This record gives sequence, C-alpha cells and structure tokens, in this order.
Amino acid sequence: MPQTQIFPLQLGFMAKLPNLVSLDRRSFLKKSSLGTLAGFMATGERIPSQIYTRHTDEKPRETVGCAVIGFGAWGREIAATLSRNEEADLIAICDNYEVMLQRAQRSLPGVSTHIDYREILDNPEIKSVCIATPTHLHREIVIAALDAGKHVYCEAPLASTTEDARAIARAAKAASGQIFQGGLLYRTEPQYRSVFQFIRSGALGRSVFARAQWHEKVSWRRISPNRDRENALNWRLDASVSIGLIGEVGIQQLDTASWILNSLPSAVSGFGNVLFWKDGRDVADSVQVVMEFPSGVRMIYDASLVTSFDAMYDTFYGSDSTIILRDSKAWMFKEVDAPMLGWEVYARKDKFYKETGISLLANATKLDALGQDPTADDPDVETPLFHALKTFTENYFFGPYLPIVDYQRAFEATVVAIKANEAVVGNTRIEFEPEWFVV
Repeated sequence: MPQTQIFPLQLGFMAKLPNLVSLDRRSFLKKSSLGTLAGFMATGERIPSQIYTRHTDEKPRETVGCAVIGFGAWGREIAATLSRNEEADLIAICDNYEVMLQRAQRSLPGVSTHIDYREILDNPEIKSVCIATPTHLHREIVIAALDAGKHVYCEAPLASTTEDARAIARAAKAASGQIFQGGLLYRTEPQYRSVFQFIRSGALGRSVFARAQWHEKVSWRRISPNRDRENALNWRLDASVSIGLIGEVGIQQLDTASWILNSLPSAVSGFGNVLFWKDGRDVADSVQVVMEFPSGVRMIYDASLVTSFDAMYDTFYGSDSTIILRDSKAWMFKEVDAPMLGWEVYARKDKFYKETGISLLANATKLDALGQDPTADDPDVETPLFHALKTFTENYFFGPYLPIVDYQRAFEATVVAIKANEAVVGNTRIEFEPEWFVV
C-alpha cells in the first residue's frame, strides 16, 4: 500500500512574493463601485440574479445600530463579538429573564436592556437584530422583526420544526430590501472559503467520502433555584422542542458537507442513545449519522457529550488527496500518484504520525519564519462567528445584496438537520423528498 503525503493547505509561499501594495479592504470597498458584489466575486459563488438597491434618506453612518435578542451563553458570545466589530453599534439587549439583563448591564455598560423584544423592534435607531433565543422560539420573533423592517441575523437552525422554518424563510423571502442571514458559520469563515475554492479547483480528485465529528464532554444541563427557569434553561434536553445534538450542533458540519460536495443529501441514517448522562433526559448524548449524497459519496458524522477526544474536525477524502479542516486551519494529504499542482513545492510541510501534510494556512510560512508553530492556536485569528457577523454588517453598508447564507440555504440546512434528528430518534433511514426543500 502506498503511503500518502499530507500537505497543510497552506499557501505560505505567497509570503515570498513582493508586497506591492497594502490596501485596507474596507476602505477599498467603500470607494469601489463593486462593493455590493465583493462577497461573491471573492468566493467564486453565484452572483444573485436580484441585487437590491438600498434606498435611504439618512446620512451614511459609520456603524449600524444592533440589538441581541436572547442573552444566554450564545447570545453573550454574539454581543461580545459585535463589540469587536467596528461597523456595529450594540444598542440593546433583550432577554425574558431579569437576571440575564442584570448581567448585561454589568458587562455592557451603556447598552439598554429589555424584557419585551417588541420594545427593540419599536426603536428606530436599531436597524438590525441578532436572534439567539432557544430554537423553538425563533419563529415569532424573526417574523415580527422582519415585519418591523429590521435586518435579521438568525442563529441556526432556523426552527425546530419544518413548518416553523418554512414560515421564517417565506417571511424573509417577502421582506424585499431587508437582509436576512442565517447563522451557518463556516460558509463565511475565511479558511473554509479558501479550502472550498481549492477543492473546486480539483485538488481532491474524485470525491470518495467525508467524515466529521464534534466531541465535548459536557452535560448540557443547567441548574437554577427556580424550577420554571431550570426547565426553560434545559430546553435542549426536551425532545418535544429540541432537535438534539445533530440539530443544534451537527447542523454546522452537515451544511459544510453539502457546501463542499455541492449537493443536498439524498438520504440519512441515524443512531443515538443516552449512554452516560443518566439524568432523566430524553435527548441522546451521543449520535451518529450517515449522510448519502446523489453522487454516491457518504458522510459519516458523530457528535457526543460524553467524550472530548479529538474535539472537532471535517475531513474530505478524494482520489488525489485528503483535506482536513480543524480550528481555522487546514492540511492536504496528497496521494503519491496524484499530479503535481506546482505550488506545493514551496508550501510548508508538517509531520502527522507517519504522514506528511501540506499546510493550507495562508500565513504558515510567515509564522515559521518567526519561530511560531503554525499548528498552534493563533490568538490573532478571529472566530467563525466574528466573520459571520462581519459579513452581516458589511451587507448593510455595501448592499443589501443576497447573503451567502440566505433564507433558502438556511432553510435547507434546517430541514436536513430536522430530518437527521428524526433518523437518530427512530434509529432509521430517511430518504429526502425534493419538495421538503421548497420554500
């Protein structure tokens, strides 16, 4: 059996080229008539057939007024991320639990707090809202926000039922001139987008299969002295409103597979059980699914709250190479009989057990020159959430144009996640019907 060569998907040799010009991207886009097309031209994805024209009598602003609805763990992460976004002005926080609002007042001085989300929708200074409530509560708030003329960033999945997800997608489709972006994080993450283009160029050869996982040893259970509050906090453990691990976590990586493989799945088989956290929950703490695609390629995915080993990664296997994405980094493991691509001669190569990988990390050569390990965490690299929210706010200034994660893509990913959870709960195989994806 021939050994494979692993190459980190790093284009670090580009650092050796002369630095001809340094131009701030935001300054360029603001001065360029191509600003509204930038997100599409940079990625090679389809340019939407309908490019909206933004009509406003307002004087152009340097920031867009934002609010976060839902101040749980992820809502707090969104708020902190918006605070690092130079284009965002975080004006208000909404949560239906007073303790969360007190927490917001301590951590975000100067930001107004509200129990009733309609107060936020009535505020003309707030142009956009980020919705981070429990999934089953999205529908009412999203539709009300769109009806109020707000731009909406809605966390993924859109909803816990296909009916609610379709209602959200239809409302977003009808909201002409407003931005609706779903929270599928990796479609806007720079490293993933770079690898996407690399795969599109044919670096994998013929796709064979894919594998991904998410492992974190955590119970998901929250405690509170108030029983009603505790029940509300533990909605993810309640099968009547939760679509479980595969829906709340797995949706991101299932969507990545659909994106990279350029196809919606044709079928899914699911398996899951409560194997460790025997605390009365009826939502599996470990799940596995097999996604089947029309090309014959299958993706094997597992998620667990029981083990943390090997954390999270996405791997795509092909006849010429295998590409792995992990922690905003990527490597290519090239087959010995694969054709030369040319640039890999200059790229950084890292050892992985008995293999050698080519780094697909753009600045790996620069880091190596500075004596830093390109595989180590880089404190200067922003999170996928940062890039998703940055894409959202840039759309406000340079658009609105159809987002990379528009209502259709967010709806399709939600349907896949819901059906995958049904397969997990039933330990069965489900074939997808084309009409399920129609908004």
